[in-house]
Amino acid sequence: MEEKIKILLVDDEIDFLEASRKRLAKRGYLVECAASCGAALPVLERNWPDVVVLDVMLPDKNGIQFLKEIKGQWPRLAVILLSGHASMQAGVQGIEHGAYDYCLKPVELDELIEKIKLACEEAR
Repeated sequence: MEEKIKILLVDDEIDFLEASRKRLAKRGYLVECAASCGAALPVLERNWPDVVVLDVMLPDKNGIQFLKEIKGQWPRLAVILLSGHASMQAGVQGIEHGAYDYCLKPVELDELIEKIKLACEEAR
């Protein structure tokens, strides 16, 4: 039996987190949510996720800065950035700092799932 992909969603939009968590769980993924970088850190320290889906704009820290911290401590962990500000620049900057890919919000669930699968395959 194939092991389920574990996803950590980090976004300060609670409605987005809850809707995405439910939709991904229905598709068979294990999902934890964090509304800030500070809340995400304990999940990362447990070495829980296979992939992090990280918003660029967060209340406690810039997502690009948090990406740098994640890649510094967990270099093989796949990170996909989300930008709600139609900013391709943030996505490109994220890839320069080790993100697997980025999505512009609102993101279609199937597109996000495809990127998650590809990121996990590449990380393994």
